[in-house]
Amino acid sequence: MTFDYIIIGAGSAGCVLANRLSADPNNQVLLLEAGGPDRKLEIHIPAGYAKLHRSEVDWGFETEPQEHLYNRRIYLPRGKTLGGCSSTNAMAYIRGHREDYNDWAKLGNSTWGYPDVLPYFKRSEHNEQLTQLGSTYHGSGGPLNVTFNQVFRTPAADAFVASCLALGIPENPDVNGAEQEGVGLFQFNIKNQKRHSAATAFLIPALNRPNLKVITRAQTQRILIEQDRAVGVEFLSAGKSLQVASAKKEVILSAGAFNSPQLLLLSGVGAAEELKRFGVPLKKELPGVGQNLQDHLFVNASAITSVKGINHALAPFSQLKYLLQYAIKKNGPMTIGPLEAVAFTKVDKNNDRPDLQLHFAPIQADYATDLHNWKTIPLVDGFSILPTLLKPKSRGYVGLHSNDPHAAPLVQPNFLSEEQDLKILVEGIKLALEIMEQNPLSAITKSKVVPPQYGSSDDAIAEHVKRRLETVYHPVGTCKMGQDEMAVVDDQLRVHGIEGLRVVDASIMPTIVSGNTNAPVYMIAEKAADIILGNSLD
Repeated sequence: MTFDYIIIGAGSAGCVLANRLSADPNNQVLLLEAGGPDRKLEIHIPAGYAKLHRSEVDWGFETEPQEHLYNRRIYLPRGKTLGGCSSTNAMAYIRGHREDYNDWAKLGNSTWGYPDVLPYFKRSEHNEQLTQLGSTYHGSGGPLNVTFNQVFRTPAADAFVASCLALGIPENPDVNGAEQEGVGLFQFNIKNQKRHSAATAFLIPALNRPNLKVITRAQTQRILIEQDRAVGVEFLSAGKSLQVASAKKEVILSAGAFNSPQLLLLSGVGAAEELKRFGVPLKKELPGVGQNLQDHLFVNASAITSVKGINHALAPFSQLKYLLQYAIKKNGPMTIGPLEAVAFTKVDKNNDRPDLQLHFAPIQADYATDLHNWKTIPLVDGFSILPTLLKPKSRGYVGLHSNDPHAAPLVQPNFLSEEQDLKILVEGIKLALEIMEQNPLSAITKSKVVPPQYGSSDDAIAEHVKRRLETVYHPVGTCKMGQDEMAVVDDQLRVHGIEGLRVVDASIMPTIVSGNTNAPVYMIAEKAADIILGNSLD
């Protein structure tokens, strides 16, 4: 089988590319997805979020033991279905800070500054609150729905926002607008109280095009490279037959920050020493493949409240009751995911942008809770404030465990290897506890659940961080864009030294953005589509 473009991975980037490239009927496009269709009911119900972890739609990776976290292995959920992580994430739509993109431009990627990328954010977007937020920073008529949750909000969410204001954190009705700093409500990829994933927004509208072929349960084994050119892919279909697809124009790798570098390595592109160790023939030495791994980290501070949250809705009978309410009226707690409000602030007041994000969740989690398994969450209502490290200094890498394409990649993020990362999270927990002391949050708080177990000193809070820290599932940077010796792609997202091969996903970010990473991936794919097709914004 022969196509013009072969896209590996039907995640956020892959779905956008499949739509945009196949819009020209002259382009024959193949989209390969290792997972199955997005038919699982919990994908589409916002409150079904946590039931997606460790399920058939999750790769379910883990890190190597983390030296600075008591050798804990940290769970790394990754979407394995149409839509990728946009079908399994918390649906938050956060773009990051404008200076994040200006930093990319300063690193030699001159067309990726904030003025360059803003139009691509807007192109994707259909913002339901455009009248309220204005068109300077937001779009209308794009495929991807963006909205505040209009039908359900817990009292604790409003109390969190008011308590942040009482502490001097400014109000910000649009953290994706002119300024990021401040406190407000999350914007979400939800439409008509259902998750609006990349598959729903971009792929499904294009499925009837005769020039677009989508194959699910098709795991790519390697990219075929001949004489420094990508000529096709080898993939296993439905776990049985090995097939080859040829690309007349390009192979586009959109498998995410773990699988994209793994596939490059398996295809012979990477550090020669590592490839030799695993018996992979070298096609192109690029030592930066898999390096520069960055991720956001958070840790919870939780309390029990006198007002209703979400915890009680997790009881089996309550789930049935609220599912019925959702099915009939499309309201109630099933219409939201795990997040409601958000704040961006500075621990280091000398910074030019926030270094701390506070995720507010209307769910309390005690020390027995596995944050990825709602069966372990207590049924007593409360909330959690999750301080999040926005600009980690620690760097890790992705490598191979073996030359078997079905083996999980080696993921060594080196969490908290830089002391400054731990200091910011300690200050974040202290800030979260201070917010809990402000009215009106203090008025509805019956008792704090965590972190009082270890005490209130900085050392005690650091102990809490090391024992409870989790990733926010925002891995980036492992096929970074740039011109230095460790860059993997150029500013056109072409793999250095290999013709006809691009990487388009979160792995190309040279530095992590200040906020949730799904919205930036949509932007990257929109911009990449124009680059590939030779289009301009006009």
